[in-house]
Amino acid sequence: MSAAVEAACAAVGLARAERERTATALARAHASLRRQETLEEAGAISRDDLEAAQTLVRLSEDGLHAADFNIARAEQDLQIARARLQQPQAGGRPVEIVSPIDGIALKRLRESESVVAAGEPLLEVGNLGDLEVVADLLSTDAVRVPPHARVLIEQWGGNHALDGHVRRVEPSGFMKVSALGVEEQRVNVRIDFADPAAAASALGDGYRVEVRIVVSEQPDVLKVPVGSLFRRGEDWAVFVVDDDRVRTQIVEIGQRNAAEAEVSTGLTDRQRIVLYPPDTLVDGARVVGR
Repeated sequence: MSAAVEAACAAVGLARAERERTATALARAHASLRRQETLEEAGAISRDDLEAAQTLVRLSEDGLHAADFNIARAEQDLQIARARLQQPQAGGRPVEIVSPIDGIALKRLRESESVVAAGEPLLEVGNLGDLEVVADLLSTDAVRVPPHARVLIEQWGGNHALDGHVRRVEPSGFMKVSALGVEEQRVNVRIDFADPAAAASALGDGYRVEVRIVVSEQPDVLKVPVGSLFRRGEDWAVFVVDDDRVRTQIVEIGQRNAAEAEVSTGLTDRQRIVLYPPDTLVDGARVVGR
């Protein structure tokens, strides 16, 4: 331990010596700049020579600031080394540490006895009754999430979904690289459990779940698979099957997700449509149902 203190003292001395050297270089740069300014006014040197002297002054000033930071860092390292050198007094008593909250220990940051500095964390504690879900959504999806939207929390290990609701959509996004190497702009959405006690008994800190956020919910909606839709000009359309022949039907869609789309107008219930129509399919073509 004493060797660490001696090394820290040497580092402080070295940092101070470097600061003195940098201060001397700065003073010399200022003196040179004054001479260059006089010569430039007399037309004895070019403008480039004057700018080079000005640049040298700025670099020397930056070097002096860096030297001050190095001294502060070396002095801090010296204080830490001296604190580690101090041994606990004989006959010392255990110190009781009170948690700032009621909860349980989530993570132990110190596995065995050692000297710790003031303010160094020892445990991470938390109240599982305050458990929340943080889901990162694409920013284009996050803007569609209404306040207090209902959430289905799935793939957590149980055989049923847990209920929740959106508490907050973060106002700031961040860039994340997907598994395919694509840069995506993401936004964190914070979700509260409808039954915190049940969630705390089943889940813990850092567990993985999947969420489905309900952005629109209506009864008795006519919907079609997204794979049956195609563009016809500016409109959406499907192929409707009448008497084993297809015809193009323009439809108006409402809410949609990756699998299904709501049909507002253009279709009626129990009409047959073509799923995944090929580009070669045309009106009047005969099809066979599967």
